[in-house]
Amino acid sequence: MTFAVSVLTMFPEAFPGPLGVSLIGTAWREQNLWSLETVDIRQFSADKRGFLDDTPAGGGPGQVMKADVIAAALDNLELAGRPLLYMSARGRPLTQARVKQWATAPGIIVLCGRFEGVDQRVLDARGFEEVAVGDAVLAGGEAAAMVAIEACVRLVPGVLGQAASLEEESFEDGLLEHPHYTRPRTFEGLDIPEVLLSGNHAAVRKWRQKLREDTTRERRPDLWAARLAKQQAKGD
Repeated sequence: MTFAVSVLTMFPEAFPGPLGVSLIGTAWREQNLWSLETVDIRQFSADKRGFLDDTPAGGGPGQVMKADVIAAALDNLELAGRPLLYMSARGRPLTQARVKQWATAPGIIVLCGRFEGVDQRVLDARGFEEVAVGDAVLAGGEAAAMVAIEACVRLVPGVLGQAASLEEESFEDGLLEHPHYTRPRTFEGLDIPEVLLSGNHAAVRKWRQKLREDTTRERRPDLWAARLAKQQAKGD
């Protein structure tokens, strides 16, 4: 079954962008493992000029995307049990666990906001999940949408080819990924670690695991603390 992606956006010309290249692009264009549909929200505006925003209730700077216009665009789609995602800096963080859950669905529908944001009523009424790709504010949701879409699509069976390539990636077991090396053996005075050239697979696995733990402890103390808490809970 094809993983169906629909994007509600003011700028459909922004897609497919990086989603159209490499293995993910091939899986879309040639293998039909996933599909991409873009919906221009402006086409559903009752305003002859295509306006879909208005001033914020209660005052304040900027404009807010109108609930009725977004609802009309969404109601034009076949939902088919697909999660509704709204890319927003105030959303819950995008995590691998959430991505894995969405990837098991028939597809996803992604709303890209602009201006100051979207009228909260349409998000509540239609059951959108607000999703943030990081602690930063973007000019619009299109770039963030591509991140969420790629994260899901790469988990669709057959897209990446080798399922084993997903097993030791960052976040799969609460740890960040280990570093990688390849030829030449020496680069600008730096050598490939000897253990990786030893042919001792048990030693390689042990070395990689240690690097994963060390890197996670240093760069993501939040993940490391969660891992320790989980281990402690199992011990109890």
